[in-house]
Amino acid sequence: MIPLRLVVRNVAAGSIVRRLGQAEGTVFREPVIELSYKNEALDHPLINRHHAVAMGIADRAELDIMCDVAYRVNDVLDGLFRACGIRLVDFKLEFGRTAAGEIVVADEISPDTCRLWDLESGRRLDRDRFRRDMGDIVAAYQEVYDRLCNHAKND
Repeated sequence: MIPLRLVVRNVAAGSIVRRLGQAEGTVFREPVIELSYKNEALDHPLINRHHAVAMGIADRAELDIMCDVAYRVNDVLDGLFRACGIRLVDFKLEFGRTAAGEIVVADEISPDTCRLWDLESGRRLDRDRFRRDMGDIVAAYQEVYDRLCNHAKND
């Protein structure tokens, strides 16, 4: 595993609201990718590409691959969720290297790793239900699943 998290943000929510003073729900002009160093003792601090290279975490070419994949995943997920009436607010990806050195996505994509809001109401359908003590996280996850399955049946 590469000790980086890439968070792709389409809409201001969570820590970016606190750090940059953006109003929650502000749609960014283009997706933002944030890197954080996977180090629990340091509370996973934000770093930039220069840090990652200087620390030997990844080289520039690997970072380019990770960011390209993150943008492509964002495009696919955004379209898929929109078709289900869900806004993809943000999500995280983690990467690893195969034995041959190939960069691969090495993480799940789920309501635990994404922020998902109902397109019409803005109702949270993700882990924020737990973080904010909004209740019934299982029902929200089931709703995401059902919407995805219904979309797949009708597609």
